[in-house]
This record gives sequence, C-alpha cells and structure tokens, in this order.
Amino acid sequence: MFLGHFGLAYAAKRAAPAASLGSLFFAAQLADLVWPLLLLSGVEHAEVTHGATPLLDLVFSEYPWTHSLAMQCAFGALYGALYFLARRRVRESLLLGLLVPSHWLLDWFVHVPDLPLYPHEIARHGLGIWQSLPFTLTIEFGLFAAGVAIYLYATRARDGIGRWASWGLIGFLVVGYLASLFGGAPPDIATVAYSALIMWLLLPWAAWADRHRVSRGDK
Repeated sequence: MFLGHFGLAYAAKRAAPAASLGSLFFAAQLADLVWPLLLLSGVEHAEVTHGATPLLDLVFSEYPWTHSLAMQCAFGALYGALYFLARRRVRESLLLGLLVPSHWLLDWFVHVPDLPLYPHEIARHGLGIWQSLPFTLTIEFGLFAAGVAIYLYATRARDGIGRWASWGLIGFLVVGYLASLFGGAPPDIATVAYSALIMWLLLPWAAWADRHRVSRGDK
C-alpha cells in the first residue's frame, strides 16, 4: 500500500482540522519512513526478486520493528502522547495515534503474507491483493481519490500556494506511485532504500501547502 496511506491521512484532516497535514502524513507513513533507515543499517532486511508479485520485485523478508502490528501500536501511542504534550489537543492526539497502526491494517489487505503481528513472530499475515494488479490499482486510487476529495471539501485555499502546492503534491504522489510500479526493477536493495528516503521531503511540503489552506467554515 502506498497511495492508500496518504489518502487516509488526507481524509483525517476533516476529523482533526487543527493537525497539520504534515503531521498526518508522518503518522500514516511512519512505518515506511523509518523502514529505509533500518534497511540501510542492516536491522531489517528485504531482497530484490524479479517477479515476486505482479506489482513489486521485492521480498520483505524481515521488518519486525517497523511493520509488526504490536510495534506500530506502541509507536502510535507514543506519537499521540507526545503530540498531546506539545499541543494539548485530545482529538488530534488520538487520531494521530490511531493513524500509525492503520498502516499495518491497510498493508494487511494488499501484502502477500509477510506482515508479523509482533517482532519475530514465525507466522506472517496478508490477504495478498498485490497478486492482482487491477484490483490493487482500484483500491489504491480509490482510497487516495476519496481521501483527497474529503480534504479538498473540508478545506479551501487561501492563496495561490494553498492551491498549487496542494495540487502539485497530489500529482507528485500519483506520478511517484506509477513510476515505482512501471519504472522497472531496482538494481539493488540500497537503491530501494535511498529512493524511499524521498518520502521525508513530503512532510514539509504537505505542512507548507496545508498552512495556506483553511477549513471551509473559516472566513
């Protein structure tokens, strides 16, 4: 799952209007933001395997700290608590805390069985929707389009930055996702990890664009 995580973050803005879109992106994609760092450090492991699924030439062999349900719940509780200490906003804190483990749930729908419930669990979980390219694209773009629509309905641009930076981010996410699917197999796992680090740049972009938008009810 890629676009679906961002779609959920966009939709969450309506329920938590005081939270920055950058904070919502961070929560929804925390697992994938930390994963390349642990991959490069050798703590977690993946391999480039041509034809692993119709979508990806990757096998996620071991990622217990970023992609186990138990750890995502723990990180979600920590993130929500830290946000509350900083902002004293109960609704936003709870929603951000829940967004973190929502990553595991959305991944569970699409991943082939490779997701652990807790670190180093022997069993692996996943419904395997990745085995069908049309079904996967329908779910990814459906969730993303719904989330973006909710965000755009709940907010309005207060200037050109709020309009064009937002649409530029949406377009970048779509193009980036399609490029990852149809751009060919990566040469090695280090290339995958360094490419994934680009996602960190999306956080300030999202926060910047969101600062130039206001809730529809605001004047």
